[in-house]
Amino acid sequence: MARDFMIGELAKRADTKVQTIRYYEDIGVMPKATRAANNRRLYDETHLERLTFVRHSRELGFSLDDIRNLLELSDQPDRPCEEVNAIARAHLDSVESKIASLQVLQDELRRMINHCSGGDVSDCRIIEVLANHNLCQSHK
Repeated sequence: MARDFMIGELAKRADTKVQTIRYYEDIGVMPKATRAANNRRLYDETHLERLTFVRHSRELGFSLDDIRNLLELSDQPDRPCEEVNAIARAHLDSVESKIASLQVLQDELRRMINHCSGGDVSDCRIIEVLANHNLCQSHK
């Protein structure tokens, strides 16, 4: 028989805050806990597995809507995984787009810093570029 445990133990085992667990319950990402006679929440291994799934998905940057959809799909194990694949591919596209934007940002910051002569602030190339968006190489 599976052993039930309270929210504090679930939080500790999943390395998650108690408030996060309550929030996930409130928004329907986690199933509501059963209640003991004293009205305390009781959880089991199924809750832990689901919370671990949510936590790992969040660490990978999936939105709560995507996680909700992935959980609904995982609850239907006989379905083809095309929808799961589509969600993961869309997330990958988003991540790759963000990386490309960050690389442009990185290049621009390096260019600004490399053109800094180290003189007075009144002659600072970084201040000049920040003050005049037209000098920004990535926007020309």
